[in-house]
Amino acid sequence: MVSSSKDEPGGDLENSSGNAPESNSECLFAAGEKVLAYHGPRIYEAKVKKVEFRKNEWKYHVHYLGWNKNWDEWVGMDRLMKHIEENVLKQQALDKKAGVDKNAKSGRSSQVKPKSSSDSKLDNEETKNNVAKGKKRKADLGIEKNNSAAEKLLKIQIPSTLKKQLVDDWEFITRQNKLVKLPRSPNVEDIIAKYLDYRSKKDGTKTDAVGEILKGLRCYFNKALPVVLLYKKEREQYNESVSDNVTPSYIYGAEHLLRLFVKLPELLAYVKIDEETLIRMQQKLHEFLKFLQKNESTFFLATYDDHKVIGGSGKGKDS
Repeated sequence: MVSSSKDEPGGDLENSSGNAPESNSECLFAAGEKVLAYHGPRIYEAKVKKVEFRKNEWKYHVHYLGWNKNWDEWVGMDRLMKHIEENVLKQQALDKKAGVDKNAKSGRSSQVKPKSSSDSKLDNEETKNNVAKGKKRKADLGIEKNNSAAEKLLKIQIPSTLKKQLVDDWEFITRQNKLVKLPRSPNVEDIIAKYLDYRSKKDGTKTDAVGEILKGLRCYFNKALPVVLLYKKEREQYNESVSDNVTPSYIYGAEHLLRLFVKLPELLAYVKIDEETLIRMQQKLHEFLKFLQKNESTFFLATYDDHKVIGGSGKGKDS
């Protein structure tokens, strides 16, 4: 899960020259083979592009079918399964059990993934509910689809360490039953102010373009958070933490702000933006993400609080 050549998948693996496989080590998957790969809470169809033996184990460089190559990554055999009927059924069962938005998994929703055969079967069952829900969400955000703009999606490449934050974020909430303790410090307002100060010192002057983009980012965050940025388990916490006279950007921090970058391409597809502005915006957002990455230890929580503990303190309960 990478976004630049510096973070190329497998780049941190040891050089394998002279590191011969042990006699009892078996390579289970071949280059060019179609497989099923675990990624976060779901199983995806993928293709093995390369096979190497490193750190005393086989590593497989996989491409997720229907996804941008930026999501290609090196994985171990524990993440892969043979593409056979039995495992396809397991994939379908896992999707159904998850019972959540298919595009909101493990930080991968910034790409538009074509439906696999298993996705199509599930979607056929859920179409009626999802159509109504989708229209409501778009109406809540005050956005109207523009076909020409939708064809030129904003491409946001999230740094690999921040992708890991997204996966950990999902893991804490959905698997470990934990929540971000609110209010956060620094909150989104603090982070934006720190970035403006950082840019001002770096550039020697305050740039209006950066200020306008961050103003828009804040606006999108406050409108999108209750609509598309929360997990089900966080909704009661939101209702108890955000009052009518307080905006989410003063309550939430980097964890939820990062989720916005996953959704931005989808949200901005409904706004009429010329190509030149889109490219400039993309560049500024990438610079902001690098700032988040640089200050990761300061802005992001290392762990979340137990759900029950937070509920007991009036900050949220199980939904």
